[in-house]
Amino acid sequence: MENDGLIWYALLWLSFGAGHSLLAMPAGRGLLERLAGRADRLLYNLIAAIHLALVLWLGMLLLGGQAGFALPLPLRLAMDVAIGAGALILLIAGRSYDPARFFGLAQMRAGTPDRAIVPETLVTAGLNGVVRHPLYLGLLLLLWGDARAPFTGATALFATLYVLIGIHFEERKLKRLYGEVYTAYRARVPMLFPRFWRG
Repeated sequence: MENDGLIWYALLWLSFGAGHSLLAMPAGRGLLERLAGRADRLLYNLIAAIHLALVLWLGMLLLGGQAGFALPLPLRLAMDVAIGAGALILLIAGRSYDPARFFGLAQMRAGTPDRAIVPETLVTAGLNGVVRHPLYLGLLLLLWGDARAPFTGATALFATLYVLIGIHFEERKLKRLYGEVYTAYRARVPMLFPRFWRG
């Protein structure tokens, strides 16, 4: 029965990944623009938030009643550190991005759909000078720091798989947007894990 719950939860995450990716493709974005006009980005985020909340709620129903893992104290302390580091990274890195643009409010104010808005300047300083995707790094640290029971462990695993797949599509989009500037940045700065040595 426990394995059945895990399989169902994996399928729920697969549905989220497939749905989110389909809506991010040109045909999906075109559909959202036809439906919502200048609010297409807002609708995209709203659909993703509702879908993810549903996945997590059903996952909690499937796996949430199972006992937590018996973890040794040093590992629990390391996980506490990961949670703190993840939260700090998200807080610092989040300041480099425009939340109004991310959520779609800037597009609504400008009266233009997401595809027509001028791209943001590529941020390569601060935490973006350490890794190219600090927000993903912070999120993964939070998730794995909280992976102390079947539900949270499975959530960390499936979310990690989603991020690792999605990050490659995002890289292709960034390369299209910023061209050789992004190619040079990608050659200099690691994607997700800091490089503590030079070479």
